[in-house]
Amino acid sequence: MDRVLNMGIGTSLLFVYNADSGFFNTLADIGHKLFSPATYPCQLCAITHGVLAERGAWRDFIAALDLPREFLHRDQFLERFPGNGTPLPAIFRLVAGEPRVCADASAIAACAGLEDLQALIRQRCLRTTTHRRGQPDFA
Repeated sequence: MDRVLNMGIGTSLLFVYNADSGFFNTLADIGHKLFSPATYPCQLCAITHGVLAERGAWRDFIAALDLPREFLHRDQFLERFPGNGTPLPAIFRLVAGEPRVCADASAIAACAGLEDLQALIRQRCLRTTTHRRGQPDFA
């Protein structure tokens, strides 16, 4: 697979799941996915992971991103960025260490599957424009 894009120095992607970390939370999530998938609260998880593991096509897509990326659960995100009230799941660009939403919960929820999510990421999270001072900015 071709490399997707390099957004420049100091920028990375941060994927935040609407689920908490930890063994027992993971077990609860597995049960929720199995017995009530329609009410599962994390569309990012539902699209990128099966019941027990990350989907191979997602893993390949992420590996092809030519930039740093990080994945956090809700509790980890709130510990790192206290007071950030962004509805989750969400995808952020980290610019100089600060999260900027590039794909919000409603946009992720509108994705019918992995191809839609990948297109959303390409369109909203990887596209750059030029800032008036000649520095890259993000659309």
